[in-house]
Amino acid sequence: MTDKKEQKREQIMLASLHLFATKGFYNTTIPDIALSLKMSVGNMYNYFKSKDLLAKEIIKFVSSYFGKKIKEVNDQNISTREKTRKIVEIYFKTALLRPEMIDYFLRIYLSTREVFKEGCEGMICVNDFVTEIMIYFEEGVKCGDLRDQDFFSAFGLFMGYMGGMVFLKGENVLPKELDEYIDDVASNIYKALSV
Repeated sequence: MTDKKEQKREQIMLASLHLFATKGFYNTTIPDIALSLKMSVGNMYNYFKSKDLLAKEIIKFVSSYFGKKIKEVNDQNISTREKTRKIVEIYFKTALLRPEMIDYFLRIYLSTREVFKEGCEGMICVNDFVTEIMIYFEEGVKCGDLRDQDFFSAFGLFMGYMGGMVFLKGENVLPKELDEYIDDVASNIYKALSV
């Protein structure tokens, strides 16, 4: 695929990501997306054959984004405690700077599972992200910092806590800015997972 076509695909995904996250998946149409990009509906179909395929490519895009960021953390020669903090920071900063990415994951991917049945079974479409979180856990256990436990319970604790804080911020319940909670949240997650 040419660089120009790949750039256009990414533009479409980013515009769709914003519309899906703000209007909802079912309330957003291909014509809505095309209009937001000032392109024809027919041209949209040259890039994505259906809204469902577009939705799957977006979740892969979001997973890749987080996977790359967490891989950078995993590749650093720092303690598991420091890695925990950096992962929380990435998540919270993304929630502040690119909230549509978090909204898409929480509101579209997790709540519209029927769209992701075929081709996204299990965690296939979020593999980049999940793989890096697995590496974080495996390395933490290997060096003796984290308890050896079921991946999904550890993953649920980590993601549930961060997602819950982002939700509370979105509901205007938190008295402070989200980034002011990074140290406390990271410390609590690390304590809950550590030996």
